[in-house]
Formats: sequence, C-alpha cells, structure tokens
Amino acid sequence: MKNLLFTAFLVLLCSCSGPDLYERLNSQASEEYLQPIRPASEGRNPCWNKFAKKFMYAPAFDVPAPSDALSYRFTVSCGEQSWSFETKDPHASLAPIWNSIPPARVELCVEAKLICEEMDTIFKRSFIRDYPFSGPYTGPVRDYREAAIKGALYIHLMPEVQNWIGSDVPDMSYPHNTYPCKIIGATIRNECFIARELPERRENALQVARSAAAFLISMSRPEGDPLAFFPPTYYLDKEASKREWNQGKTMTLEAASAGQAFLDLYDVTGDKSYFDRAVGIGRTYVKLQREDGSLPIKVDFATGEPVNEVCAMLHPLLRYFSRLESYGLQEFAPAREKGERWMDEVAVERFDMTGQFEDVNVQGLEPYQNLTNCTAAPYASYLLHKSVVTDRDRANARDLVRLSEDQFVHWAYHDLLPDGFPKKNAPCVHEQYHYEMPVDNSACNVANAWLDIYEDSGDLLCLAKAKAMVDNITIQQNAVNGKIPTTWEWRETGKDRKRTFWINCCFSSVSLLMRFAGMQDDIAKLN
Repeated sequence: MKNLLFTAFLVLLCSCSGPDLYERLNSQASEEYLQPIRPASEGRNPCWNKFAKKFMYAPAFDVPAPSDALSYRFTVSCGEQSWSFETKDPHASLAPIWNSIPPARVELCVEAKLICEEMDTIFKRSFIRDYPFSGPYTGPVRDYREAAIKGALYIHLMPEVQNWIGSDVPDMSYPHNTYPCKIIGATIRNECFIARELPERRENALQVARSAAAFLISMSRPEGDPLAFFPPTYYLDKEASKREWNQGKTMTLEAASAGQAFLDLYDVTGDKSYFDRAVGIGRTYVKLQREDGSLPIKVDFATGEPVNEVCAMLHPLLRYFSRLESYGLQEFAPAREKGERWMDEVAVERFDMTGQFEDVNVQGLEPYQNLTNCTAAPYASYLLHKSVVTDRDRANARDLVRLSEDQFVHWAYHDLLPDGFPKKNAPCVHEQYHYEMPVDNSACNVANAWLDIYEDSGDLLCLAKAKAMVDNITIQQNAVNGKIPTTWEWRETGKDRKRTFWINCCFSSVSLLMRFAGMQDDIAKLN
C-alpha cells in the first residue's frame, strides 16, 4: 500500500511544473526532515550524533532516563524564542517542534518530571538547526557537457600533466603527485576521457596516460610479494608523506584507484597488459581479504602486515570487484559478496561511516568522531547499483544519503562576512568532521547518490537536490580556463593564488557533469 501511495504521489508531482512543482518538493522535504535518522532507540546502532554540530533532520539524542521520571519536557531556545513539547520517551526526536524552529544556533534543554513533581534538568546541548532544502536554486551557467569538457581540458593542459610526455617521473611542482594511486590514477582516467571525447587530442592524451601508467607500474610491488601489483599510497616526502605514521605504509584500498585507471586505459587502447595488471591487483585483494570479508585500512608496504586494528570501509574495493566481474571474471564474486556482508553487518549496522583519508590519522578515533559523506554516500550508490537490490539495500541507502545531507550538505549559511555575503558557497557539501570545507568531490558523492535514488524510485526531490549541486559546479567553475576548484569558499586575492586543486576531485566533477548531461529528459521534469 505504501508503495502504491508513493507512486501516486510521484505521478502527481510529475503532472506539476515550475513554481508549483517546487512548492510541492519543498513541502515534501519539510515532511521528510521530521523523520530522525537511525535513532539509537531503534536498537540497531548506538547514538551516532555525539560529535555532530548541525542537523537538518529532526535529531534524537542519547538522553539519560532517571528511574523516577514520569515524563520529559524538551525545550529548544534561540534568543528570546523557545519551543517545547512533553513526552514519556526520553529518546524522542525533536520532530514535534522541528519545523517551527528557524535556522540558527539553538540550545536544547531536556527536563525530567520526577515522582516528587520536581523538574530536573538532565540533558543540555547546543547545535545548529540548519537550513532546509528550498528550491529552486540558481541554475547552470553553461551546458553540462561543455562544463565537463572544459574541466577535463584544464587538467589535460596543466604543465605538470603535459610533463609526462618526455618524463618518466611526476612533476612535483604539483605537490599532490605525492599520492600516486589517487592523483596519478585520476590523471590517467582524465586522459582516457579526453582521448574518447576529443579525437583531435587523442594521441597527446594517450601519451600522457601511458607514461603516467608506466610510472605507477615501476613503483608497484613485484609479482609474488604480499602486495603484488600495488602502487604506493605515498611518493617522496611531501605533504602527508612526511608524517612518521605514513612512512613505509600504504592505505590498503588506494590500489583500487590505480586499478580503475588501468582498466580505463585498457578500454581505450585495447592493450591487454593494462587489463592483466588490473586483474593482478584484484587477485592480491582477494588474498588480503579476511575470512569475515574485512580488510585492514593500512598495511606495511613491504610485508603487507596491518599497522593498526582499524578496518577499511570497502566501497572502493566492492566497486572494483564489480567492474572486474563486468569483464566476465566471476572469480571476484565470492570476495565481493563477503565484503558486502561485512559492510552490511558491521559498518552500516553500526552506522559509523568513518572518514578514511590518506592525510588524516584514523588510529585512536572514538566511534563517530570523524563521520564523512565520502564513506556514506558512495556506499549508498553502490547498494543501488547491485545486480539485485533488496528493500534492505534501499532502506540503508536512504539512511546513508540522509546522513550525508543532514551532517554535510549546506543549502545556505548562517554566518556572513563583514561584506555581507557567506564565506562559503552554497549549495555545497562539507567533506568530513575533521575538514569542514565544501569540496567538489563531496558534492559529487551526494549528488550521485541522489541521482541513484531518483533512478531507482522516481523521487523528483532527489533529482532536484542533485541538480542544485550540479548547477553549482558550473557556477564555481572558472569560465576562462575551465578549472573546477576543489574547495568552494571566498578567498582574498593573495590567498586564492595558492588555492588547492586536486585532480581526482576535478575528475569526479567531470564525470558527474557528463552523467547529468545525459539526463536531459529527466531534468526537463523540473522545469
């Protein structure tokens, strides 16, 4: 019955257009924001929001329950205003008053009414009640495919990328080349994209890609080693490579990025040596996988031995196994299925979608201390691309995307600069708790997941949310040279000249823009 009602609702939405449609979508969003995200009271996971600073969905907290409490009064205040409700449930969400509270920093006070009729304050918390989705937002400033091509060309024409022609080592004047799998792998993928889309540049692009691939191969562990065919996570003593805890170590899942690049190069050239190397990487992963389906997050690059007790979030590996299977290599299916079970039974069940970045130390973190969309949203996408998608997969994917929006999406900002405009450019997505900065790759993660939900369910609200993010990519893009900046914030002129630019993040934007360029019939439903 619920599915029939939802389908009828979507048909009604599709019959509307323009402002009326967005009024309905905004109303739908408001209703959805009243549904708490995986509250601990469901019994599946502990309370995950201990370190959260802001909420878009009505939160529920881990409120202690005195044995002599009869009821509870929840009060949210902001300046002279306050909103209250009473309940028998100490773990109730703020849904009864949530949509009455304007976006602002607020104070929550929970009081228990005791048997003796006294009121006892048992919980206090400050947080930001964040802006909800309120479309439509500013539309695109250029054609999506044009934006994608220009973004890819910016990478292609970088002197440090063209340096690969005639050089067998990376140009370290671009310091992020210190991350070979991530950055040089993305460079190869970008050049394969250029070779496919721009025939007049094909020869040059493939020269770059082959030279960069040769470097990754030269740096890889030899056949027979515990990490056979794996290129390193770190190269030279630059950036995070300098840190003691990274010396001689490698992030286990980084090799999958290089493997994806080798597969792209095989697809565009037909050179089977790249395919064989990608398969070799996959087989090494199968050997490294534990019986429960997990893998260590970081290992010694020579011995393959884990260097801590932290397990990796497996979405990059599961995507990689799935791609290898698409070439007819069913040998990877059992390892993929084991990994899916571990993610389902451990990571998703605990709802601890912890950040796992090569430049952030993960050892010693408390559970939920560094949540990120970069784990949650991509795994939601993975779940919706399985060959058989179950109702549980769909529910988990929705939860992961709602978590990503709740904690990391910003539809607008509260704080303004003295000049009167926001320091950061919304709509956008922050990367992680430990790096509260809007990053284009994060916008891509969440937008792609919304598009996957839309394609699975027909939910136009998800399409509208994705469109707002994609459109802002075109706005943030430099109209003169096509550069898509990694971080979306206001910078003074001198500081802007040192703005960081990550090739892998830009390539994510290029890929999303191309995906959206092929969805014109769907986008038209929002007009």
